[in-house]
Amino acid sequence: MAPMTSTTGTPRPSSLDPEIAARLKRSADGLLPAIAQQYDTGEVLMLGWMDDEALHRTLTTGRCTYWSRSRQEYWVKGDTSGHFQWVRSVALDCDADTVLVKVDQVGAACHTGARTCFDEDVLLKETEGADSVVPARDQ
Repeated sequence: MAPMTSTTGTPRPSSLDPEIAARLKRSADGLLPAIAQQYDTGEVLMLGWMDDEALHRTLTTGRCTYWSRSRQEYWVKGDTSGHFQWVRSVALDCDADTVLVKVDQVGAACHTGARTCFDEDVLLKETEGADSVVPARDQ
């Protein structure tokens, strides 16, 4: 099942509310980056991709649905791993080209089994009590 876009990048018919769909600024392949964030701590968990239908499913089911660019299919976080993302809120950024989904994450968010996808390779780390940052590998 291909994402809901035509060859021109315009959205194909979806069940997404037309008023919401009209606001979205999608990539050439019809996708939006979707950032999953833990609702109560602000922890950034992962980044996935959504088209109009994935966003519709996320809004209506209360579970995050993403588009897999590698498998070319929809996937619902937790269906195979048991690590569910229960949706608490969904917001568009000011340009309407990125979705922020605040979730209650159950288990790991990363496919590696880590809580978040963003803990492993820190390239730049804030120094305590300073207004500057230093490369993490120089510490």
